[in-house]
Amino acid sequence: MGLSIKTAVMVSVLAALWLLETWLPFYAEFRAGRSQRLRHAARNLTLGLVNAVLLALAFGALLAGAATLAERHLFGLLHQVAWPSWPEMLLGFVLFDLWMYVWHLANHKIPLLWRFHRMHHSDPEMDVTTGVRFHTGEVVLSAIARLAVLPLLGMSIGQVAVYEAVFLPVVLFHHSNVRLPSWLDYGLLALIVTPAMHRVHHSRWQPETDSNYGSVFPYWDVLLGSFRLRDAGEIRLGLDEFDTPEWQTLAGMVQTPLRALAKRPQPET
Repeated sequence: MGLSIKTAVMVSVLAALWLLETWLPFYAEFRAGRSQRLRHAARNLTLGLVNAVLLALAFGALLAGAATLAERHLFGLLHQVAWPSWPEMLLGFVLFDLWMYVWHLANHKIPLLWRFHRMHHSDPEMDVTTGVRFHTGEVVLSAIARLAVLPLLGMSIGQVAVYEAVFLPVVLFHHSNVRLPSWLDYGLLALIVTPAMHRVHHSRWQPETDSNYGSVFPYWDVLLGSFRLRDAGEIRLGLDEFDTPEWQTLAGMVQTPLRALAKRPQPET
C-alpha cells in the first residue's frame, strides 16, 4: 500500500472511530473529562506518527528489497506453490496473520520484548488511539523480524499491502471504545477480532493479559487455547506498576522499558 493511501486509510478510520466512541462510548468518559481525553490522544498519536515516519524512512526500502530478492530467486514458501494469484494471496494473508499471532505471543513471553510491549498495555483508558500506541523499540524489533519472515514466506510487497489494508482498520477497530450491540460484537467474532475480545487482552489481570493475541483473525486463539471472553464491563485496563500519572506522559512512556520487570502473578489453578 502506498504511503499516501495507507495514511489516508489510517486517518479516515481513526477519525470515524473517534467520533463513534465519542457518541457511543463503552467505558465512561475520561475521569478528567474532554481535556484529558485530548491529551491522551495527542500523546498516543504523536508516538504513532513518529513510528510511522521511522518505519518508512529506515525500513521501507529494506522490506521491499527483501521481498524483491526472494521473488528474484524464487525463495520462500509462496514461491514453491503454483497457485493462481488469488488463492496464493489468501494463503499469504493467512500465514502472515499467523506470524502476527506468534510475534504478539512472543512479546508477552520473552522478557526483553515485554519490556517494550508493556507500554502498549499500560494505557488505563483504552480507545482507538491506543491502536497506534507502541514503543519505538517494539516497532523497530518487529520490522527487523519482518526482514526475515517476508522472504521465508515468499510474500511480495503487494501481498503485504493487502494484509495491511485489512490489518490496520481491524486493529484500530478492536482497540476502540465503541459500544456495539452484543449481537454485533460477538457476531463479528466469526470473522475478525472485535472490541469485546481485545478488551480482555488489555485486562490488568495477567491470565487475561496473556490471552487473545490475534490481530485480524480470532481463530488462532481458539485453535491454540489462548481464547478468553468475559463481561468487559468488569475488566480493569492498564498495568498496576504504571498507574501513576508520570507513566502516561510522553517521557514516561518512552522510559517504560527501563523500569524493572514486575513479578507477574501466576494463573489461578
